[in-house]
Amino acid sequence: MRQLGVSIYPEKSEIEVIKKYLAEAAELGFRRIFSCLLSAEEEKMAIIERFSQINDYAHQLGYEVIVDVSPKVFDKLEISYQDLSFFQAIGADGLRLDIGYTGMEESLMTFNPEGLKIEINMSNDVHTLDTIMDFQPDRYHLLGCHNFYPHQYSGLGLDFFKRTSRRFRQYGLRTAAFVTSQNEDTFGPWPVTDGLPTLERHRYLPLDVQIKHLIAMDEIDDIIISNCFPSDDEMASLKGLDLNIVTFEVEVHPEIPEVEAKILFEMTHFNRGDVSEYFIRSTQSRVIYKDHHFEVFNTPELIRRGDIIIESSEYGHYAGEMQIALQEMKNSGRSNVVGYIRPEEMFILDHIKPWQKFRLKKSI
Repeated sequence: MRQLGVSIYPEKSEIEVIKKYLAEAAELGFRRIFSCLLSAEEEKMAIIERFSQINDYAHQLGYEVIVDVSPKVFDKLEISYQDLSFFQAIGADGLRLDIGYTGMEESLMTFNPEGLKIEINMSNDVHTLDTIMDFQPDRYHLLGCHNFYPHQYSGLGLDFFKRTSRRFRQYGLRTAAFVTSQNEDTFGPWPVTDGLPTLERHRYLPLDVQIKHLIAMDEIDDIIISNCFPSDDEMASLKGLDLNIVTFEVEVHPEIPEVEAKILFEMTHFNRGDVSEYFIRSTQSRVIYKDHHFEVFNTPELIRRGDIIIESSEYGHYAGEMQIALQEMKNSGRSNVVGYIRPEEMFILDHIKPWQKFRLKKSI
C-alpha cells in the first residue's frame, strides 16, 4: 500500500518536539520517516544517543525510519559500506544514499546482516540503477527515493520526474518522493527555505493538492512531507485522504437534486477508455439511473474547464452521464452544470488516464 511519511531533522529540533510531531502524524496514518545525517555536526556517540532515542520511539508508533547519508558522512563517522552496524545502533531501518558508489557496493549493501534497506537517489536520468541491478542485489532490500529542492525553480520538471521514476518502476522497486508544507515557519536541513518539493510544479501548491497529484500520476509509492513542521490545518486536510485513488474536491450547485448528488459523491467513477479531448466521461451512472428522469435545471451558455456536468433526460440515452469539462465549450441547453472542481486541483484533470478511477468529495 502507498504510505505517507514525514521528515525530521534531529540536530535542529528538541527531541520532545519531534516525538509530539511523530505521535500526531501517526494518528493520521503516517508510517514512514525520512531522517537526515547529511547536516549532522555532533560526534558519533552523541549522534547515536540522539537518533536512537527518537527512532526507538518512532518504532513504538509503527514507523519505518530511513536515514539520508552520503560517502562523505561515511568518512566522517568512519563507517564502511561493508559494515552498516552503525545504522542498527541508531535504530534505523535503512539508509538512503544521496550519492552512491559504483553499483557493486550498493548491491553488496543490500545483503547486510542487519537487514537494513538500501535506498537509492532517483532524481538522475542515468544508468546507475541498471548497473546496480546488473550486480544482482537483493531487490527486496532495495528502494528508490527522489531528492527535494530548497531553491526556487530548481525542482524537477514533470517529464523528467516521470522518466526517472519509471527507471525504478520497471524493476518493481518501491519508490518515494517529497511534497512540501506551505507553513512559513518550516525548515529543512539547509538554510534555504523556498519550500522543499521534488517537483517544481508543487512548490507553492496546497499540501493536499501536491499529494493528490502524485496519487493521480501513480508513478510513486510513498509520499513524504519534506519540511518541519506542517501547520495543523495542513495536517487536518490529510485526515481520511484515500492514498489509492485520486479524490477531487467539489463545489456543488446549491440546487443540485438528490440523485445528481448521489451520482457525484456515492459512486466510484472512471474515465472511459475511448477518451475525449473535451471532457472526462463517467458513464456508469446513466446505466444505474436509466429509469430516472433528469430535469433541466442549470444550463449555462458556456461550459468551462473544471465544470461538472450531468446530462439531462433531454439528451436521450446520455441522461445521467457524469462529465468533467477539460476545456471551454458551448452548452447545447441540455447539459446541467452541477458543480465544479476546486481550482487548485484543476490541473490534475490532465493526468487522469483512460479507465483510471477517481472519486469526488464535497467541499466543506
